Amino acid sequence: MASESGPHIPGPADFFLPPIVGSGDWALTKVSLLVLLSVVIVLGFFYAASRKAAVVPSRLQFAGEYVYGMVRNSIARDIIGSHDYMRFVPYLFTVFTFILVNNFYGIIPLIQFPTMSHIGYTAALAAITWLIYNIVGIAKHGFGGYFKHQTVPSGVSGPILIMMVPLEFLSNIIVRPFTLAIRLFATMFAGHLLVALFSIGGAWLILHYAPAWQGVTAGLFSFLLGILVSFLDMLIMFLQAYVFTLLSAMYIAGAIADEH
Repeated sequence: MASESGPHIPGPADFFLPPIVGSGDWALTKVSLLVLLSVVIVLGFFYAASRKAAVVPSRLQFAGEYVYGMVRNSIARDIIGSHDYMRFVPYLFTVFTFILVNNFYGIIPLIQFPTMSHIGYTAALAAITWLIYNIVGIAKHGFGGYFKHQTVPSGVSGPILIMMVPLEFLSNIIVRPFTLAIRLFATMFAGHLLVALFSIGGAWLILHYAPAWQGVTAGLFSFLLGILVSFLDMLIMFLQAYVFTLLSAMYIAGAIADEH
């Protein structure tokens, strides 16, 4: 039988970490420190990868060129098109690498906290994407032309537009940043919560459950599930960085396209 006091059950409160320095809204927490560190990591890695660039690349240079080439060619050029894509590569490359590093914090020992599980950061990134694709769309088509471009489907006319225009406006202008932010936040939040649940539950079962052999068996099984979830989470961490960047490119492409 279990002991009277059960294990701590991970929940949303565990994602609000105590401040390291200061207090209130401007306090420096582990999360904000990791976000700042991610900028240093990305800049340091690509500086080191490109500092001694050669025709025959080193392993570090090859890794850096591979990541850049994937974002540049497989996302920016293929989605936005060969005519306009280069001016958006810096943003797409930055947002991909930034999200990737912050996601992978979740599997690094002693850190083990994906900062994108805080919706404030995903909302900020989604807002930047929203501003970019709306600004470049208005710059190309004009305000009225862009509004028509985003809300009036090609080939549709007549009374059906009374229904379609509000739906298209809601889908293309209002909903997109929310779905971008929530998708990334929810997957990182859920993945970290599952790993924490299996880890804490496994430790409690091993240390406190009676009879001991049942607790150890169940605890080890819980740890095994936690490890499997961690490997699955690694794939999701990469995919979410890729999907966020891909959707950003798609929204930009749709905003500057000649036809809706």
